[in-house]
Amino acid sequence: MSLLKLEHNLWVVVADGEKALFLRNAGTALNPQLEVVRQVSQENPPTHEQGTDRPGRLNDAAFAHRSAVADTDWHRIAKERFADEIADRLYKLAQNGSFDHFVLVAQPHVLGAIRKKMHKSVLCRIKTEVPKTLTNHTLAEIERNLLA
Repeated sequence: MSLLKLEHNLWVVVADGEKALFLRNAGTALNPQLEVVRQVSQENPPTHEQGTDRPGRLNDAAFAHRSAVADTDWHRIAKERFADEIADRLYKLAQNGSFDHFVLVAQPHVLGAIRKKMHKSVLCRIKTEVPKTLTNHTLAEIERNLLA
């Protein structure tokens, strides 16, 4: 028997660093039927495709020796910005009364990033968190994974 019950009208947010699905259970707790309310995505190519500059260099004190500076990880920064966008969208939806509670499903590091960005009024509406990557699964597969 599953510990997670997907009650009627319960929202499920499934996210990774590039895509988010806002789902609502149109079915019952015994027979869930998730439907897409909104889908959000962003293009986030690998860092090597986003930044073309050579790494920066710093002079080491008064010596002629120079050290390289690590490249900016544009891919990671884009994922963090996407977490901000998801948190903002959840705040607006909560303020509009779109949902009372929701289940948050995301990769563990994305889950943490989204949680850090969420407003307190949204954090208290989280029914449960599921640290899984399900964004590329079908709705039926997402239902099965949540109930397993």
